[in-house]
Amino acid sequence: MSAPLTLKDFKSDQEVRWCPGCGDYAILSAMQKALADLGVSRENTVFVSGIGCSSRFPYYMNTYGFHSIHGRAPAVATGVKCANPELDVWVITGDGDGLSIGLGQLVHAIRRNLDFKIILFNNRIYGLTKGQYSPTSETGKVTKSTPDGSLDQPLNPLTVALASGATFVARCVDADVKHMQEVIARAAAHRGTAFVEVYQDCNVYNHHAFEYATDKKQRPDHLLYLEHGKPMVFGAGSDRGIRLDGLRPVVEKLDNGNQDGLLKHDESVHDPTLAMFLARMKHPEFPEPVGVLRAVSAPTYERRLMAQVQAAVEKRGNGDLDDLFNSGDVWDAK
Repeated sequence: MSAPLTLKDFKSDQEVRWCPGCGDYAILSAMQKALADLGVSRENTVFVSGIGCSSRFPYYMNTYGFHSIHGRAPAVATGVKCANPELDVWVITGDGDGLSIGLGQLVHAIRRNLDFKIILFNNRIYGLTKGQYSPTSETGKVTKSTPDGSLDQPLNPLTVALASGATFVARCVDADVKHMQEVIARAAAHRGTAFVEVYQDCNVYNHHAFEYATDKKQRPDHLLYLEHGKPMVFGAGSDRGIRLDGLRPVVEKLDNGNQDGLLKHDESVHDPTLAMFLARMKHPEFPEPVGVLRAVSAPTYERRLMAQVQAAVEKRGNGDLDDLFNSGDVWDAK
């Protein structure tokens, strides 16, 4: 019987080439540790990425991988999963790669509910191409490509995923590695498309974009750690909570810790309304939720595809490729 794999076993022999201090290092370490703890097989694990800083990820994992083309990682991963449904497939993308040129690919992969995991690194900037504004940059963001400030409304990755029908949606922060490992483990266990947004610091072009979520002193007042079945409470002293006022969430100061009337988290409800409420809660008006917003069961695309192929074989037989090429409208080229 072979010894259990460790974090070191998931490290490749490639030099990690991100800027010193980049949040990508923490995500890489959390992934390697989470997979080791889960006891997964390296031979059955595949990482697929597009283009961007985050997309160097497959080089650094001692597994199989594809470094594909800009925005098309979901399409490549779809092919991998449909060719071999037994593989554990991970899609690594960024806010620029996945939400600009790759947005259509991302949405269609999610709506099909393929059984793979999408990790979206969100640093609200284009890092690899030297600091242009991205689809998640805040309105008014001054960058090399928007010297007078961006006029765009930013995309919210979680609402995009929910609107596309994602069966698992979560968020975590690069600075909280332990929590990130827990979220990755939950995503790995999910059967269907798991979408995880990671707030990731680009310390060169957008340093401190998420300081309210990464600084240990500020974090308790600005993050809402979700726990299934429990009231939504936050604050350094757990002294505030979230309740609904009609169709709007509001922050409520707790009286002597009384949690009556607070909104309770239910990640398993099929109606995505609650998850959408949470996804739309934004700093500084609200604490931003981290953890699992939604986790529901639904048939996966590749399993339905295999069943469809099997039904066709049972009805028509295995077929013959040569017969197919020489049937119907054919002619001889003289």
